[in-house]
Amino acid sequence: MRRALVLFIALLAGCGGVRPPPAEWSLAIHGGARNFAPGDYTGEQLASLRTELGAALAVGAQVLERGGSSIDAVQATVSAMEDSPWFNAGRGAVFTHAGTHELDASIMDGSSGQAGAVAGLMRIRNPVQLARLVMERTPHVLLVGAGAEAFAVEQGVERVDPKYFYTERRWNELQKALEKEKAGQRSTREAYFGTVGAVARDRQGRLAAATSTGGMTNKRAGRIGDSPIIGAGTFADARCAVSATGHGEYFIRHAVAFDICARTRDPRISVGRAAHAVIFDVLRPEGGEGGVVTMDDRGVAAFEFSTNAMSRGRIAAGSAAAVAVLADENLAPPPQSRSSSKSSSKEKP
Repeated sequence: MRRALVLFIALLAGCGGVRPPPAEWSLAIHGGARNFAPGDYTGEQLASLRTELGAALAVGAQVLERGGSSIDAVQATVSAMEDSPWFNAGRGAVFTHAGTHELDASIMDGSSGQAGAVAGLMRIRNPVQLARLVMERTPHVLLVGAGAEAFAVEQGVERVDPKYFYTERRWNELQKALEKEKAGQRSTREAYFGTVGAVARDRQGRLAAATSTGGMTNKRAGRIGDSPIIGAGTFADARCAVSATGHGEYFIRHAVAFDICARTRDPRISVGRAAHAVIFDVLRPEGGEGGVVTMDDRGVAAFEFSTNAMSRGRIAAGSAAAVAVLADENLAPPPQSRSSSKSSSKEKP
């Protein structure tokens, strides 16, 4: 009889009937999924990237520890990553075919269902901050291009000279892509990857998600991927929060972020399990690559990705930060020495 009871409780736990108590607050991030080739990075470069992930986690953790909201936490965390040349978002954004930058971002509050997004920005230092203002100060969800830039001026959002986004590494990536194009070679699949994102649960149990990107190297002017599309690159509700990274066209076609959360309406399916099914059973058979960071209403974070690397990290109340880059490495504390975002982009992997 006792054994039967134990088995019954275990079954309920697996079906969502009994779950561990929630974390007071929790935060998880990604810095983009990609496929590294041998020689693409050094041990020192990976250590610096892990440090940068840890620094971003610290920014969001401070907001949550002080009782701040999940929406404030994901905005602050993504803003920190946009300020770093290590990531394809904000300052470290890739170049378009025309040699310009076009930045996209979105944010969503799971407790209210409200969302905001921007796309095609060329002068906004922190696109995720403008996305938040679209959510809170307009009746719209998505603003693009000149209209979004004009709204930023009205709101007093910080604008920068386009030169601010220049990094030598990203410029060299564009030149290589242009050379391949001229020679009649197709761009590598790697050109499609590179995004940052965050999901969080605050002390009130509210979930939020945010995503920001510079798009894809050598992209056609005006191309918009999944990052600013609510339901594709970003989604959050009362039970689930998702931020995606990868080949955006596939994530748009399959409404990846929404699909993951929709599957969790079945209490037997965890957010992590839903994410695994979408990434590996829906996207991969069609050739779509990438990954997601997810969080459930208990603050449990999960990472799923089909590439051989995805910069990622998590932290929760009472727990130390943990980060990783390669697929085969476990999450571990980030290096203590701070390699600040002021360091040269020439050293980035």
